[in-house]
Amino acid sequence: MSHAGERAPAPTLTLLDATMVGIGAMIGAGIFVLTGLAVETAGPAAILVFALNGGVTTFTALSYAELASSIPRNGGGYAYVREVFSAPVAFVMGWTRWFTYMIAGALYALGFASNFIEFGHIFGVALPGGVLFWAASVVLVFVTLNAVSTAASGSAETVITLVKIVILLVFVAFGLQFVELGRFSPFFERGNPLTMLPAMGLTFIAFQGYDLIATVTEEVEDPERNIPRAILLSVATTVVVYLLVVFVALGTLGPDGLAGAGETAIAQAAEGFMPVFPLVGTGAALIAFGAVFSTISALNAVIIGSSRVAFAMGREAQLPASLGRLHHRFGTPFVAIVASAAVMLVAVAVVPIRVVGNLASLFSLLGFSIVNLSVIRLRRQQPDLRRPFEVPFYPVTPILGIVLNLLLGAFIDLTTWALAVGWLVVGGAIYVLLSRRRGGPAGPTGALKPEISEPEVTVPTED
Repeated sequence: MSHAGERAPAPTLTLLDATMVGIGAMIGAGIFVLTGLAVETAGPAAILVFALNGGVTTFTALSYAELASSIPRNGGGYAYVREVFSAPVAFVMGWTRWFTYMIAGALYALGFASNFIEFGHIFGVALPGGVLFWAASVVLVFVTLNAVSTAASGSAETVITLVKIVILLVFVAFGLQFVELGRFSPFFERGNPLTMLPAMGLTFIAFQGYDLIATVTEEVEDPERNIPRAILLSVATTVVVYLLVVFVALGTLGPDGLAGAGETAIAQAAEGFMPVFPLVGTGAALIAFGAVFSTISALNAVIIGSSRVAFAMGREAQLPASLGRLHHRFGTPFVAIVASAAVMLVAVAVVPIRVVGNLASLFSLLGFSIVNLSVIRLRRQQPDLRRPFEVPFYPVTPILGIVLNLLLGAFIDLTTWALAVGWLVVGGAIYVLLSRRRGGPAGPTGALKPEISEPEVTVPTED
């Protein structure tokens, strides 16, 4: 919601653009690097692991869709929690989501750098600079694109995501001819279905990203209709693509081959049945090319999402007000984008990525639980609120979302939980400082204001 005297974000993103933000974030490097690791843990049941994680994700995606249609504001989960819980709870949600997106950006930047250098090696090209150089460079390129134009960054996301989907579908189309169903027996590793649980915790990060769609609500055309559609379309498309890719990989290379291949499992599977392509080369080269595009689109998506969470928090006076202002010329949350990029660059350079990746997963699971709880709380607080989209089978659906997310969180190690508490302590200190400077809790809380469904109030600004 914009207040008088503020400039509102312009709705420049189409349904396709919004959907691609979600798909681009979900189909990142995860499907390329996690398939082999999941098979190593769960055997052929890895395909069921991906299917079950898709189901867990769908419960929360439905909650996001209802809240997005009811509260059409930038900020995603933070904006929803802001409406139904106290200011401190909303701050915790925003603080953790912002951190999660920024750290995910560091992960994707490093993934891009590794794959880009490997892609060069396939063609015998020694690229100058190391992993850190290329990781920092790609962050700077897409931060610049996002800072200058929301429409341009959204269009770039659409093109890049479509390219990587095509690459994965080419992998599936060739691979289906060589699938051997006998490779799926025995289905459960060591005959134990419980091996799927740790594998689900490992691969859940591959299903994060649809929530980024809700962070750009005010920048999407007809958001009350298009945001829920984009969320559900992105989840459905991603689940189908994942299941096809894992099915082909298992059916061609087999569980032992995939487990031994580890992070290069999909590339090794492609090497066994894909032909040589003009310009690109072998199947492994095509998959490496797809991995480069996947990490780029995922990075762009989290730059969009992280900056919009910071923008929403700045606009609500829960972070410095400069984060909540749009650039007078570009119409983008310029300061929020730059601040998010700065943290990403620090994380790229100094943070132990594996540990912080687990921390990002934990914060996502906890945040998704709160989003599901927000649906229940908002239904009770405002039963007559207009809801263009409603969660089916309420309240069973959000309750299952809460239980399943917390269950997966229980499989994350205690060290990660301890680090999570430490990050929350840092956030708490910042919140207290900002509250004291403003003489009370940061920003308003309470029921939705009547003007939420009214047109945004904008004041012309000079370019």
